[in-house]
Amino acid sequence: MPTPRLLVVVGSTRPGRAGLAVGQWFRDVAHARGDLEVELADLAEVALPLLDEPHQAVERRYAHDHTRRWSEVVERADAFAFVTPEYNHSYNAATKNAIDYLYHEWRFKPFAIVSYGGQSRGLRASVALRTVLTGLAMASAGDVAVSLNERPVVDGIFEPTEAVAAAATRVLDQLSVLAPLYQALRD
Repeated sequence: MPTPRLLVVVGSTRPGRAGLAVGQWFRDVAHARGDLEVELADLAEVALPLLDEPHQAVERRYAHDHTRRWSEVVERADAFAFVTPEYNHSYNAATKNAIDYLYHEWRFKPFAIVSYGGQSRGLRASVALRTVLTGLAMASAGDVAVSLNERPVVDGIFEPTEAVAAAATRVLDQLSVLAPLYQALRD
């Protein structure tokens, strides 16, 4: 069986965001393990417009090149890590938009959520996002909750606390077990 592919999806698109640094840190930790192929999708670069497909995602009749490109990126992944900020007690619109473009490409794949924020560490965003993802028949491998009050991003670099690093190891352990199992289900 080929090495499972993990797609790290960086959800925040705003200028000055911490999400890219957190996502790059998580990508690097996952890559260093050697048991997952890792790719990073920065939604700021993916640059999907607000959902503009004339057909429902379940039909897979994509009218636009940007949707077909996004579909290919998501389809080749066996597992996901969603790096999400907490905005107004939920996750951000760019992440929801990127999810809503597709349907089948998400199904029967495991995910982890790497949330970040202030005192709440993005936990309310994580709860809201998990509801959507499990509704797509995805399986949760756990969470990594980052407080930027404890460890802010400095010069574009995120340095985790010991607890955050341990949580990342736990969810990556889970993803590396679940990804091949769900791959077998899809095959």
